[in-house]
Amino acid sequence: MADDFYYVGVDVGTASVRAALVTREGLLKTTAEEPISIWEPQSDHYVQSSTEIWEKCCTVVKEVTQCVERNQVRGIGFDGTCSLVVLDQNFQPVPVSQDGHRQKNVLMWMDHRAAEQAARITNTGHEVLSRVGGVMSPEMQPPKLLWLKENLKESCWNKAAHFFDLPDFLSWKATGSLTRSLCSLVCKWTYCPPEGWNASFWSSIGLEDLLENNFSKIGYSHKHYLCSMGFLYYLSGAVYCYAGSVACPPGSPLGDGLTQEAASDLGLDPGTAVGASLIDAHAGGLGVIGADVKGFHLPCEHQPITSRMAMICGTSTCHMAISENPLFVPGVWGPCLSAMVPGLWLNEGGQSATGRLIDHIVKGHAAYTQLQEKAQQRVPFTGENIYTYLNSHLSLMGELKSCAAVDLLGTSLHVWPDFHGNRSPLADPTLKGMVIGLSLSQTLDDLALLYLTTVQALALGTLHILEAMKKAGHDIRTLFLCGGLSKNPLFVQIHANATDQMEAVLIGAAILGACASQDYSTIQEAMTKMAKVGTVVQPDHELQSFYERKYKVFLQLFAHQREYQALMNQK
Repeated sequence: MADDFYYVGVDVGTASVRAALVTREGLLKTTAEEPISIWEPQSDHYVQSSTEIWEKCCTVVKEVTQCVERNQVRGIGFDGTCSLVVLDQNFQPVPVSQDGHRQKNVLMWMDHRAAEQAARITNTGHEVLSRVGGVMSPEMQPPKLLWLKENLKESCWNKAAHFFDLPDFLSWKATGSLTRSLCSLVCKWTYCPPEGWNASFWSSIGLEDLLENNFSKIGYSHKHYLCSMGFLYYLSGAVYCYAGSVACPPGSPLGDGLTQEAASDLGLDPGTAVGASLIDAHAGGLGVIGADVKGFHLPCEHQPITSRMAMICGTSTCHMAISENPLFVPGVWGPCLSAMVPGLWLNEGGQSATGRLIDHIVKGHAAYTQLQEKAQQRVPFTGENIYTYLNSHLSLMGELKSCAAVDLLGTSLHVWPDFHGNRSPLADPTLKGMVIGLSLSQTLDDLALLYLTTVQALALGTLHILEAMKKAGHDIRTLFLCGGLSKNPLFVQIHANATDQMEAVLIGAAILGACASQDYSTIQEAMTKMAKVGTVVQPDHELQSFYERKYKVFLQLFAHQREYQALMNQK
């Protein structure tokens, strides 16, 4: 294979669209990024525009491929947040908010308007809930669909003909193929291969109208294809193939590749291979979890990839663990077959707000203006942003107080981090944030300490998830971090301390294009060749006792919040 062949990965995150031109060996040649709009028409309502998102995808793809010939791009892959895209029978946007703005047709992953619907779905006790940790999350698609039916029946529900997960919308836009990715359908829609949709589930929650025309609004019934088109199913290395099916594994080639219209929009050749999509977090997992670790002396070096956990740390954090057999973890989504790595089962834990929580804590503090001024004074010399400045400020505070490690500054301040509810392992969207140990002082030192203890709380939340997964049978030896927060050395080190590859998401999306082009025979082969290990961070074992005590406080904060709720609910 010639060295001048490339793949394009497109990553649609919460607030921006990124693209990367990636070599066959997984090296980034060039990247581009464009912001996308987020509207908050009401509290806990977050919406976007699929039209704007596609336009920004086209912009960044054109930018990263302008330095190469079109025929050098062998394949393209898309990933995106697990947001709900609504289109009518002509594939035009349908509004998802009361204001009726047509272009605002994407109900975002972090939109929690359907919390009450999610609780009702959980109370049905339906068997499909065993695949989502026993609790339906408002971040999944069934409660969002139910909310639309109950609250926007005339303006949205009755006009909608196609409900897409955002990653599937992107691959449809590129190819015209209505085949969905198993990643999205299994993880966020309750689809279960090889049986397909569970009709009794949709009927039991009041969405029996989705059964019409073989579930055409959310992806045709698998059984329909079994009867009418035949069915081919095989496992070869970990590649499934569904003839004419509703769903296929990530990286499977879709349709005839890019359509004429999409190729023109993206500046690529028609027919360029397009791989079935991934949710953005799962693309991050794909981009790191299969990396060759020889020579790094990691605990997972001589272990299968099931000994690794991928953490995709951005606005929120997802914790991805895979296993050869299905493992049921209370409060953790899954097990989902072939949702990330074909042939392996996925469990997905997560925290609903991480980067967003840190921003909320820091930018809402009285000393934030002072922090900005201090950071800006040093920008011409060091290029620091507010978080690198805070990290250096904490180091100075530690030196002045003769602390053996910065972590010890958080001895008397404690945070429970569920300001946007708990995704895992408690699966309780009603939980709130807690801060214990505040004083009347509002100095820059106080802001730095609150930032530190927030990061520590997030790391302890990861430990909470890890313990739940290990109790269920996972044998996790090493954490692989990627995403925006992985660029923050304090965040990474504290996670290493508390729980004893920077552009991996884009590489994961490019891996999809590489597999669709058939330059690699399996996802596993592409992962091994294209995924890279970045900086290795070892835990500071001297802090083990400190974090054991800090974790006990962490768990007590949750217990106390439950007690307070019970007291206030007494009549």
